[in-house]
Amino acid sequence: MDPPGGQVTTPIGDLDDFAPLDPFFRIIKEGLAGFVDGRHFFDFLAEDVVFEYVISVPGYPRRVEGRRAVAELYRGYGSNIVLRSADELAVHRDHEASVIVLEYAVHGQAVQTGRTYNNHFVSVITIKNRKVTHWRDYLDPVAVFNAIGWPAP
Repeated sequence: MDPPGGQVTTPIGDLDDFAPLDPFFRIIKEGLAGFVDGRHFFDFLAEDVVFEYVISVPGYPRRVEGRRAVAELYRGYGSNIVLRSADELAVHRDHEASVIVLEYAVHGQAVQTGRTYNNHFVSVITIKNRKVTHWRDYLDPVAVFNAIGWPAP
């Protein structure tokens, strides 16, 4: 159970570290509104949450377990990509299975190349006791490659 005020039960550290992901956090908050408790993305996650990155990019983990591990994975995001906005939200809910599917797009810029970054995601999210317990993510890896300039010509 979260303490009063909806604070994160496991300290994540300075949320300013995650500012490059703010548009992502906002669109997820919008998509999960009414189904989870908390004020910030990390508040929504169960301590033992499991994230699976089904379609991803080389070098990115396929599976991450635990709220702190997810935070540590996301902490360095801004050294590669800074998001400017997120949109195109579509929310699909299966109340009986406690599953929400979010479709959304994010837009930003790659730090090293300065190239535009536009990607689309599908996130399949399981919720139990108003916390995210499982997150399965699908993205367009070519959008990442185009933004970061990989592979080099």
